[in-house]
Amino acid sequence: MSTAAAVVVYGATGHTGRFVVAELLRRGVSTVVSGRNAERLEELAAEWGEVVVRAAGVDDPDALDRALAGAAAVINCAGPFAVTAGPVVEAALRAGIPYVDVAAEIEANAATFADHAEAARRAGVAVVPAMAFYGGLGDLLVTAALEGRTAADEVHVAYGLDSWHPTEGTRAAGAVSHERRAGRRVRFADGALRYHDDEPRRVHWDFPEPLGRRPVIAEFTMADVVTVPSHLEVPEVRTYMSVEAAGDLAAQDTPAPEAVDALGRSAQLFAVDVLVRADGVERRATARGQDIYAVTAPLAVEAVQRLLSGRARTTGVVSAGAVFDAADFLRALAPHVSVDLPARAARTRGGAAPVGTS
Repeated sequence: MSTAAAVVVYGATGHTGRFVVAELLRRGVSTVVSGRNAERLEELAAEWGEVVVRAAGVDDPDALDRALAGAAAVINCAGPFAVTAGPVVEAALRAGIPYVDVAAEIEANAATFADHAEAARRAGVAVVPAMAFYGGLGDLLVTAALEGRTAADEVHVAYGLDSWHPTEGTRAAGAVSHERRAGRRVRFADGALRYHDDEPRRVHWDFPEPLGRRPVIAEFTMADVVTVPSHLEVPEVRTYMSVEAAGDLAAQDTPAPEAVDALGRSAQLFAVDVLVRADGVERRATARGQDIYAVTAPLAVEAVQRLLSGRARTTGVVSAGAVFDAADFLRALAPHVSVDLPARAARTRGGAAPVGTS
């Protein structure tokens, strides 16, 4: 198989990586699978069929260069991204090809923007971190809800998950983030990431059906606090997580996701509900679907295909909302994601999001 127009999936053997490979193959995209475990790559390649295997460790720049040689783009699915993002970004810049990752780690995403912006700009290459359920989807919804505005007074992103069975990669990434923060929590306020020891607070959020009104953890901070402010002028970004999902994630005995359909998706249902306040008006946008890990695949693959077909607004280190037409991108996610864009509410003088305290 020729790799001239191939997309490399780094971390192809992981839970999300396998979804990404399947989505590329479904779309007829030539695919190179890569990662540290050569034996596991060969095993899965026998199942996938038309893929090229190029094993490489992130601590081996020459091997990474060989893995990306002649390819069109790379999607990094290997966490923790605090370890993998830097080396794979640098390899992509050496190769002169777009880089996309699915990182949910706040500090790793912030580091990608801080450490690689100038090099990516000079290379004329797009580097898109957090092009996934956390970070990318919320950013697209916020951008679409603002309808061309480049500033907002407040941004609220509420995650309604009826459950959350974390993968091994999610747990490993969470452990790295917890260690980097010394156990502290993080928020985006007054235009910056700020660390604190405040106790979590419960409120309620009215999600669309079938989730409906349910308790959420306020300031359960996700990667949107990096992606959204990277291109929008906003002093405060708050994210929320349904209590059921937060409890599943915290419990050490919660099992990994289990497939319930032919696509390998779990039964998990989700809604991402965004509320923005700008110019005295509230606007909302919502996305609904099944399985947060599975839905990351069409997000990442759609991003790469748009980058390669000239449907990107800029280069450098950029978030999804900055580099793509947000509303058009979201509509292209059907049937994986059902999107409502945007709904305009009554004028407001500000205040709390439409939630009630528990």
